[in-house]
Amino acid sequence: MMDDLIRDLYGTPKPDQDAQARVWRRLAARRRRRRLSWLSIPAVVAAAAVVFAVVASPARQGRAVLMSAATTAAAIPADGAYWYIKKERDGFGTTELWASRDGRAWTSKRGRAVVVSGSPFTMAGRELTFEQIERLPADPDKLKAAVTALLPPNSRGLLADALAGLLWTKPSPPAIRAAAFQALADLPEVGYLGENSPGEAFSYALPGGSKRILVIDPKTSQVLSCTDTGPSPRTERVIEAGWTDKGPDFR
Repeated sequence: MMDDLIRDLYGTPKPDQDAQARVWRRLAARRRRRRLSWLSIPAVVAAAAVVFAVVASPARQGRAVLMSAATTAAAIPADGAYWYIKKERDGFGTTELWASRDGRAWTSKRGRAVVVSGSPFTMAGRELTFEQIERLPADPDKLKAAVTALLPPNSRGLLADALAGLLWTKPSPPAIRAAAFQALADLPEVGYLGENSPGEAFSYALPGGSKRILVIDPKTSQVLSCTDTGPSPRTERVIEAGWTDKGPDFR
């Protein structure tokens, strides 16, 4: 009613163009302030800290390294009549092992190859045949379950070492090596220690309080060295590992 009286006395007011412009500027400024409130300095700093933590997380970096090694391992063909590994252990010199697909195996002794009696491959003290290793599942979750079933009851801390053994001490097919890398990437007890030229170092605890450190080259998926700390420290370096058509020398 008041509006009607004003119009009767003074008529309909004409819009002020400058006033309209001022109102629109105030509304726009108010909207900008509301948007900027979501991007306040504390919020930006907190978001940057989260991003930095994700990027710099050792666990994430280590998982990325192991997954990269898994991709490489899956692409390396298992061509050759013999699986061969040559290692050097501090204070004990070098050792060589050849294993054929039919279950036979030889090791070097005083410059000659001698037949290995039984299987040269073990997991937590239990012998594994060539066929048993090849029949392991190539899915990381199923592989963890299968390896756990092979371990002694209540063998806490042995799963990581058993999976790691499939990477270098056994003639694991490419798909199983890849699954072992993936399984290790998901184990919280496997710690990433960072770059250890020319590879990347990982560690996990062993029963008895010692620790095992593996240095892995993700570009080749090869384990380069294995070091045990604790009461009986030792280091083994892998000089050569893989499949070959060159068998042992019996001379």
